[in-house]
Amino acid sequence: MRFIDTTTIETDRELSDLDRLALEFTAVLQRHTPYVIVSGYVSILLGRARASEDIDIIIPKIEFLTLKELAHDLNEKGFYGINEEKDRDMFERLTEGAAVRFAKQNTMIPNIELKWAKNRFDDLSLQNGIKVILQQGTLCISPLELQIAFKEMVLKSPKDKEDARHIQKIAEGHLDKKLLQHYKEILRDFR
Repeated sequence: MRFIDTTTIETDRELSDLDRLALEFTAVLQRHTPYVIVSGYVSILLGRARASEDIDIIIPKIEFLTLKELAHDLNEKGFYGINEEKDRDMFERLTEGAAVRFAKQNTMIPNIELKWAKNRFDDLSLQNGIKVILQQGTLCISPLELQIAFKEMVLKSPKDKEDARHIQKIAEGHLDKKLLQHYKEILRDFR
């Protein structure tokens, strides 16, 4: 793994099935809207050896027509909506603040959990995403400092704390420690 600059990481590790799913899904998604990958898959993408059943992706709020076109294009590439198959139902679920899940036809796991940005931290992730260059494409992930702080200060499960430690270890010397501390302070009271 190589940190090219503060916004780009390159890795030449062999792709996993989860990586291929993320690349295939985001290849369609990025034609319709910006996105950022958050949560557990980020640490897996950066080399942590652990399993995950889903990939969490945040997008900005989009119009119904854009969602309809996105769902159509995803369906053309072999994806389907697990929770809802009708475009209007997906849109209503997102509007209510819930996520919609997509998987490849005839499977349920692994899947993509797609949700709209709900707060300023989601917006910060979208605005300050980092590119991870893989052998067969590029993915956009949340800023590492925000990823670490959110896992330590908000999620707090043993798995999340291990994810945060892994990211800190592999990114040592490339993290903005003042920014990391700032995120930890403002996330202290996050609900």
